[in-house]
Amino acid sequence: MLNSQRFRDKAPRQVWAALLDEGTYLCSVSTMYRLLRSQGQVRERRAQARHRAKAKPELVARAPNQVWSWDITKLRGPGQGRYFDLYVMIDIYSRYVVHWEIHSHESGRAAREFIKNCVYANQGIAAEVIHSDRGTAMTSLSVAELLSVLGISKSHSRPKTSNDNPYREAQFKTLKYCPAFPDRFGSTQDARQFCRSFFGFYNFHHYHCGIGLHTPFSVHIGTARAVQHKRAETIEAFRVAHPQRFTRRAVLPGLPEAAWINEPNEQSAAEQHVPDLREAA
Repeated sequence: MLNSQRFRDKAPRQVWAALLDEGTYLCSVSTMYRLLRSQGQVRERRAQARHRAKAKPELVARAPNQVWSWDITKLRGPGQGRYFDLYVMIDIYSRYVVHWEIHSHESGRAAREFIKNCVYANQGIAAEVIHSDRGTAMTSLSVAELLSVLGISKSHSRPKTSNDNPYREAQFKTLKYCPAFPDRFGSTQDARQFCRSFFGFYNFHHYHCGIGLHTPFSVHIGTARAVQHKRAETIEAFRVAHPQRFTRRAVLPGLPEAAWINEPNEQSAAEQHVPDLREAA
């Protein structure tokens, strides 16, 4: 009966209920499972469509404005169940927050305007690739059309894979673990005031470990190497004046050669047609 044409794609509970409604009782549900288990048939019985696994995004940036990554996070509002949506765009090479906005809800229209404002805030310079999760706003038709018009390639994380968007996840953690981050915001104005202060500090005063203890703004506009050279001169002058303080030459944290989202290899890049940004650099 369980393997009949009528019931072969039904769960045992459904078979049991259908037969019982017809006045037939063969056995309990647990007995049905026992019989199926003895035949090695305890698995998904329903016919299901199969979908191809999403391709792993593989991106590399060797300079600013090659790959941007964006996401939306929730900020608690003044009442129970009320939230504000914080949109943030980050350059993965420099860690510079290109632009941020706070909205009362998430939508494709807001996402489209947000991306346009990111380009405007970056002096009209757009990234070659914009990476995001697969939220409804990120995958909306309005965003896809805008990226096509601007000549920007789009990239998306795989479902439920946070490692595919690591820079945004890390930046949101920095935001929400800030000692001054409040439990709730009283209004959108309150949230914007806090974010204006936080991102100003993050871009211009935060010495980021991932970029050689430089500020994201310095790396983004290209002054970090001059700062690096000046740091080396300062240490060398001190070493010459006080050689007894040094047992070996001091080594400065280096600037990154590249920033990766799932470091690609040549074979996978060719197979998946992943944009290779190394030539553009």
